[in-house]
Amino acid sequence: MNRFTPQEIDYLKSQRLCRMATIDAKGDLHVVPVGFRYNAEEDTIDIGGHNLAGTKKYRDALRHGRIALVVDDVLPPWKPRFVEVRGTVEAFSEGGKTINEGFKPEILRLTPTYIFSFGINDEGVLPGQGTANYGGRKVA
Repeated sequence: MNRFTPQEIDYLKSQRLCRMATIDAKGDLHVVPVGFRYNAEEDTIDIGGHNLAGTKKYRDALRHGRIALVVDDVLPPWKPRFVEVRGTVEAFSEGGKTINEGFKPEILRLTPTYIFSFGINDEGVLPGQGTANYGGRKVA
């Protein structure tokens, strides 16, 4: 059974850039854009980059073992959509090239414990009705 809905999987597969949030040893937050892919075999998010293993985000992610990320966009005229994923993270020495041929081989693999989506599994903002549908759930 997948942690992600079929609609969330389709959306994740259509995107290439997300924003990853970590926290450092002093408790300061750090958010950066990163390349990613949905890993269907593991039902995880694999994160890569040109020099991922040498970065602050990599060290901070592994220090705490938890990260959050957001994949988002806006369809015209104004239909925001996003998937937020929170969970545990591990480092792997291979997999970066499957995200982007120009990336280094090292990756971070995010195993979801909580998924929140907006405008993916439903209509999101319902114009004229003054409502917005949100969908968050624990998955581990």
